[in-house]
Amino acid sequence: MKKEILKLHADFCKIFSNPTRLEILCLLRSGELTAGEITEKLGVSKANSSQHLALMRMERILTTRREGVNVYYGIANEKICQACSLMQEGLEQLYGDTPAPMNRGLGMRKENQYDQDNKKCIDHVLP
Repeated sequence: MKKEILKLHADFCKIFSNPTRLEILCLLRSGELTAGEITEKLGVSKANSSQHLALMRMERILTTRREGVNVYYGIANEKICQACSLMQEGLEQLYGDTPAPMNRGLGMRKENQYDQDNKKCIDHVLP
């Protein structure tokens, strides 16, 4: 795979490293919403919501259309939702009801082991 595509992929995924942006995607899965509706459902300030929406629109993740005084936001490509759903399903399989370790990769020593029954790698934090 070309390095340019991998770089683009990595940069694109950074956009989804913010839980508020993931929540925006979840809200828009059922259809378009106005900026005001998104802000209200998120429970954040209008300025905060606007920053996230602007970034997602600039990166072509969201589309907009104006109707009167309202700006409606929608998801530009359904495959983005499918990719996020796939990631969430994978995380549920990995962690189930157990919260994911918050310090993953922050100086903690880990040992990877392969779980034969579940056919996956498991990280064990070492003391």
